[in-house]
Amino acid sequence: MKKILFALFILFTTHTYGQDSATPTPTLKSILLAQLKSTHNVKDWFVPVNIAVEGLTPAQANWKDSSGNHSIGQLVQHLIFWNQRQLDKFNGKPEQPFSGDNNETFSAVDQASWDATVKKIDTVLTELEKVIEQSDEQTLAPWYTIIAHISAHNAYHIGQMLYIRKQQGSWNPENGVK
Repeated sequence: MKKILFALFILFTTHTYGQDSATPTPTLKSILLAQLKSTHNVKDWFVPVNIAVEGLTPAQANWKDSSGNHSIGQLVQHLIFWNQRQLDKFNGKPEQPFSGDNNETFSAVDQASWDATVKKIDTVLTELEKVIEQSDEQTLAPWYTIIAHISAHNAYHIGQMLYIRKQQGSWNPENGVK
C-alpha cells in the first residue's frame, strides 16, 4: 500500500509540476529536501526564513503586538530549538534535557544575541539539509514523516514572522507576500 501511495504521489507531483522526460523523477528524499530548502533559503511558493528575518534590527525582532503574541526573535529561537533537537536525534546525539514546556522554547533575544540567532537558524537548517542529502533512503525511511513535519512547522512560524513584520511596517512586499 505504501509503495502504491508513493507511486501515486510521484505521478501526481511529476504531472502537477510539469516534469519532462529530461528531468529526473523526484524521490521522496528530493521532495523533502526541496520542502526544507523552501523554508530555509530557497524562495519558491512562499518566503523562506532567511528572507523573513533579513534586515531586522534587534528592536524589530523583539517587537510584540498589543495582544502579547510572540516576537519574531522568540519564533526564531523556537525554530532553532526544535530543528536542532531533531538534527541531534537524527545524528544519534544524546537528547538534551527539556522540561516539556514548549513555552520555554520561545526565548527572547537581545541586542547582542540577535545576529548570532539569525546565523544559528541558518546553520541548523543547513546542517539538517546536509545530513539528509548524505543519507540513503533506508536511513531516511523512519524519518520521512518527521522531516515533512519539520518543514510544515517551519512554514507555519515563518508565516507568523511575515504577519508580524507587516503589522510593524518592516516588511518590504517586493520580497514576496504583497
